[in-house]
Amino acid sequence: MTGRAPLLLMAAGGTGGHMFPAQSLAEHMLARGWRVKLATDARGARYTGAFPEGVEITQISSGTFARGGIAAKVMAPLQIAGGTIAAIWSMLRDKPDVVIGFGGYPSIPALSAAWTLRRPRMVHEQNGVLGRVNRIFAKRVDAVACGIWPTDLPEGVEGYHIGNPVRGAVRERAGAGYIPPGDYPMSILVIGGSQGARILSDVVPPAIASLPMEVLRNIRVAHQARGEDLQRVGEYYAEQGIDAEVEEFFDDVPRRMSEAQLIISRAGASSVADIAVIGRPSILIPYAAATGDHQTANAQALKQAGATILVPESRLNHEALSEQIETIIGNPGGAAQMSRAALGSAMPDATDRLAEMVEWLAANAAQKGKT
Repeated sequence: MTGRAPLLLMAAGGTGGHMFPAQSLAEHMLARGWRVKLATDARGARYTGAFPEGVEITQISSGTFARGGIAAKVMAPLQIAGGTIAAIWSMLRDKPDVVIGFGGYPSIPALSAAWTLRRPRMVHEQNGVLGRVNRIFAKRVDAVACGIWPTDLPEGVEGYHIGNPVRGAVRERAGAGYIPPGDYPMSILVIGGSQGARILSDVVPPAIASLPMEVLRNIRVAHQARGEDLQRVGEYYAEQGIDAEVEEFFDDVPRRMSEAQLIISRAGASSVADIAVIGRPSILIPYAAATGDHQTANAQALKQAGATILVPESRLNHEALSEQIETIIGNPGGAAQMSRAALGSAMPDATDRLAEMVEWLAANAAQKGKT
């Protein structure tokens, strides 16, 4: 390696599940004296406000086959090709020491350019099943880091279980003291992923409203909902006399998690990691349409530890959910045990492990004279 500070190029798609681990790694690598660049798309750029100031962020052109009409799908290969050519030119100039993809279509150009130019490269898979893009590149990178174990990997591909990195705001609250449910104000946090989830907006409010009055009078709710659902969800809580905040996006989820007696959530990889690191009882409802049912895989460690109640979407209704909420809220000792079990399944050092893999790749390439 030269005398310059080493450069890490990260590429991540436009969801919180991809962007939050990238943010955590960026925080660590800057502290270790690296320069860090992030390549993402317009959707991903919405999550960059909390990234460290030292990260250079560029928006790249990368189409997707997953959304849009026929015209969008026809244009996708051209957009990806254009983004790849631009990434190659940029990489020839910047000579990144390591390139890491976190999944999503915006990581295709950077990983394609790194493969073409034989730069040290790796992917991090947050879920228990490889996403489409990471599956494509699994045999074309030097290492595959896995957030969930076991991860479903292509034949012949070795994975390294390092866990899912969590943001600094989550690490600051790791193992925060848990106040078990009791006859005093209690908080329930409802999160359905970065953009909320309609089914949670349909089922959770009536489930909470069905709780016994002696429980309900102590409950306050923070509910993350889709924009089109905000008004009806907020009005429902108000009509039922329930103290509730309903927002499209909470920018202080780690704080709210640390203050909650119970979390009701989808089983996205980042949400599961945050719940485990902070250590909170949860009811997890995996997204049924997730590729390879990966959200169910994400929740297995918490389920096996006894830290969560796992509810398949096909069995979700407000009567059953109300009983499950009461099972936790009405049992302080059991809730406290769930909190401890969540902590026991956490990997709070995941970011350190991933950072060490990045530095190992760079050092290995330097020894081979590739940089």
